[in-house]
Amino acid sequence: MRINRSIRVGIAALAVAFVATACGGDEQKSASQSAAEGNLTVGIKFDQPGLGLRNPDGTFSGFDVEVAQYVADKLGVAPENITWKEAPSAQRETLIENGEVDYVVATYSITDARKEKVDFAGPYFVAGQSLLVRSDNTDITGPESLSGGKRLCSVTGSTPAQNITDNYAGDVQLQPYDTYSACVEALRNGSVDAVTTDDIILAGYAAQYPGELEVVGEPFTEERYGIGLAKGDDESRGKINDAIQSMIDDGSWATAFDETVGASGYPLPSPPTVDRY
Repeated sequence: MRINRSIRVGIAALAVAFVATACGGDEQKSASQSAAEGNLTVGIKFDQPGLGLRNPDGTFSGFDVEVAQYVADKLGVAPENITWKEAPSAQRETLIENGEVDYVVATYSITDARKEKVDFAGPYFVAGQSLLVRSDNTDITGPESLSGGKRLCSVTGSTPAQNITDNYAGDVQLQPYDTYSACVEALRNGSVDAVTTDDIILAGYAAQYPGELEVVGEPFTEERYGIGLAKGDDESRGKINDAIQSMIDDGSWATAFDETVGASGYPLPSPPTVDRY
């Protein structure tokens, strides 16, 4: 039986459409496109006091939250039109690559390895790796003092623990958890001897448990926090960089820091230089 040409063309078109749909033919919306529609989904931490914290009443607070909201405002989106999504360290790239968030503001250090998968605007803050211990612990004063098989906690998907084993204490016993709040609980109950991550994160936990936990030693790395977004979304990255610079220039950056992190006693640093790469 001969099939006429118009029917064959129609079948071919349907087949192409089916394959395109099955292979994810629909392009992921950029952050700018989502903002133009009036809504944004933003990834933050839910368990970091002073930075990204879900409060008992369901609201969110912290420096990262303030930065995310300022950026959203500059993109034309009001706070009530932001959907907050938890972004654990190990899931940040996946959330961005899958289009589950428009951007991530979650103590997200800019690294070459991560830049292979996502793009970054910023930095909007520069921190440094440090250690959190129980206040009655006098043995641990810096990364080198973790030698001798001490138990160290950090979070799966973050780089601080590996930095300790590679550069300071190769025989440290690593105890990874999914979140820093779980690490802090392990520290409080004696399951680990120290927690390592960025000093600004640890300062928030120390302030949450005054007299019980403290940050020790001097920072021993430089961690440049960026806003993560989809690879190749240059338009949105440019707009977010402009927003970060505006936040610094108009004083909102310093005000947000004082109102969130300042309560921990962490001193106000100089604002970072925003990259224009």
